[in-house]
Amino acid sequence: MKVAVLRFPGTNCEFDTQYAFEKLGHSTELVWHEENSLPAESDLVVVPGGFSYGDYLRSGSIARFSPVMKAVAAYANAGGKVLGICNGFQILTEAGLLPGALKRNTNLHFISKHQTLCVVSTDNAFLNQCKKGEVLTIPIAHADGNYYIDEAGLLELEANNQILLRYADAQGNSMSINGSVSAIAGICNKQKNVFGLMPHPERALEAILGSEDGVRMLKGFEA
Repeated sequence: MKVAVLRFPGTNCEFDTQYAFEKLGHSTELVWHEENSLPAESDLVVVPGGFSYGDYLRSGSIARFSPVMKAVAAYANAGGKVLGICNGFQILTEAGLLPGALKRNTNLHFISKHQTLCVVSTDNAFLNQCKKGEVLTIPIAHADGNYYIDEAGLLELEANNQILLRYADAQGNSMSINGSVSAIAGICNKQKNVFGLMPHPERALEAILGSEDGVRMLKGFEA
C-alpha cells in the first residue's frame, strides 16, 4: 500500500504517521502543502496531527486553502481513501470533506492522555479489523476536539452509520471528555472513504508506549 502523508507549516505528527505505516510494511511519501497534486497511485492520503499554521483563526481553517487540498478533494471525490487525525480531522471538516466542526474543549484546556474509546461502526475500511462495541485505548492530545453538529446532522450520521468512535469508560459506556456531541471521537463521510478522528492511532502501535490498539485501526486500510 502506498500512503501519502501531508505536511503543513506547524504539522508535527507527519513523521509519527510515516513511521506507523512503514512499521506496518507500507511505502510512504511526505507531501508539502504547496504541491498541486498527490503522488501517483496513492492508496491512502493521511492528513496528520499538529498545529497547521499555528491554529490561528480556527484549527485547520487556513490549511484548508493550501493548494494540496484541492488535490485531496478531487482524490476523495473520486473515491480515494483519506484519513484525518486530530488537526487533520479539523482540516477535513473545514474543507467540507466531513460534516460538523471542531470547537474548543468545554474545559478550555489542552487534554493529553491515553483515552478509552468504544467502536461504534466497523462496516468501513478504517475499523473493519475491530469489533463493534470493542473498547480501545488510544492517546488523545487536543485543545479543539469538541465535535459539534446540529440535531439534524447527528440524526443523519446515526442513520448512515457514520459515527465510528465514541469517548467511553473502560466498560464502553459513552462519556464526555471535551463536550463533543454524543461523545463523538471519530466519523466518516456518507461514502465511507473519508475518515476523521481526534485520537492518535499512530501513537498506539507498541505496548511499551501503552497500547497497540492503533495497529488494527491502521491495518484496516489494507483490506
